Amino acid sequence: CPSHPQSPSVLESRNSLLDLMELMGNFSSYDDEDDSNETSLDYDAAPCHNQYCSFFQRVAPPFLAVTSAMAVLGTAALLLALAKRPQWPQSRALVSQLAMGTGLFAVVLPAVALGIGQGWRLGTALCRLMHLLWYWSLFAQGLLVASGSFGRFWCRWDARSRRLAVAVWALALLLATPAALTSGTAAVPEPSCLRRSVDIASPLNLLHLGLCLCLFLLLPVALPVAALAVPRWRARWAPDLAASWVLLALWVPHGAALATELLLHSRVLPQTCGTFQHFDYALGLSEALGVLHCWLGPAAVLLAA
Repeated sequence: CPSHPQSPSVLESRNSLLDLMELMGNFSSYDDEDDSNETSLDYDAAPCHNQYCSFFQRVAPPFLAVTSAMAVLGTAALLLALAKRPQWPQSRALVSQLAMGTGLFAVVLPAVALGIGQGWRLGTALCRLMHLLWYWSLFAQGLLVASGSFGRFWCRWDARSRRLAVAVWALALLLATPAALTSGTAAVPEPSCLRRSVDIASPLNLLHLGLCLCLFLLLPVALPVAALAVPRWRARWAPDLAASWVLLALWVPHGAALATELLLHSRVLPQTCGTFQHFDYALGLSEALGVLHCWLGPAAVLLAA
């Protein structure tokens, strides 16, 4: 993680280093070097320095490795339970696809951990592929939870549900494409896989940010409100479906962090070294919390079954 002079142009184009695929992604590389920077930034002075990068590079690889192992075990246990229990209570097709989503998410984590620990040397193409798989999994799971909350689409695995499954996964892949196109690599000073290699105000990045806010903030709010407003939808909720909401609940803080990122770049919030330092840790913790869904989700569904 480098330290850069904190200038307006840098603030507008700063990338989230590694970001747990970015996991626990570093939003900036700024920190207090002088107490005076807390209230006013001198753009001609020495750069602010951040301790977050060293903390992230030390903690992220083991965190991702352990999370991936637990996610694989949890997903395997869920699939095994599905195979042994033909009469799974409600939404068997939905639970199977959610398990596929968490499995796809877990597959990416070891590569991210390796990249963080040893430096990214696999090139831009694989960096973008990792982001594509990462967000494909998240969007697919979000769409599955939404479709299962307000209909009986997944009560049986017939021609209609198969067509819907193809549509959901195809749409999720389309929604994940902007994340892949806006990611890239940079040598700063070691090769790194970045979530955002373009300016935050670029149309493609704003599209990706808007989609993430819909998934991580609007959807978790809209679904329970709609269910409470329509009793027949609320009556359809099954325990395993309610447990699948773990995905949405764990990613809500990260959605709030992304909204804060936009406010910081829009200069609605003060741009000080302390602000960026605190935001780095907040964004990292929020994304780490979201990552836990890949094993807490299957565990919750198993406990509810």
